[in-house]
Amino acid sequence: MRLRKLGDELAKCNDQAALWVSAKGDTVITCHLPIKTVSEANRRDHWAVKAKRAKSQRHTAAMLVPRFGLPCAVTLVRIGPKALDTDNLNGALKAVRDGVADRLGIQDNDPRVTWRYGQKRGPYGVEITLEAA
Repeated sequence: MRLRKLGDELAKCNDQAALWVSAKGDTVITCHLPIKTVSEANRRDHWAVKAKRAKSQRHTAAMLVPRFGLPCAVTLVRIGPKALDTDNLNGALKAVRDGVADRLGIQDNDPRVTWRYGQKRGPYGVEITLEAA
């Protein structure tokens, strides 16, 4: 899909997002969130530490992701120094997914939203892309 970037002033969204419009006129919003995600399945942290981390990730995602219409497709890309396998990737992004769902005003199992996952190397963060479906 070919995309063109809107003006820099319009493209800023919470100083972390870029707004794109496709050739068909569909809106695509990409946000980069400064969240460090870890493999929750392999961590042996105290339950309160895990709960605090999940609450922080969920709250950050809910506050920084812009509102978006339904139906849509949401792509969550974990950015980190090492790649995770698919089981750990889904677990690492669970709280972020819940935060995005909170922002959209839905449950995370709503059939109007398609969830996709990916990962790439770099300094810790999460890239969230919302596309009209």
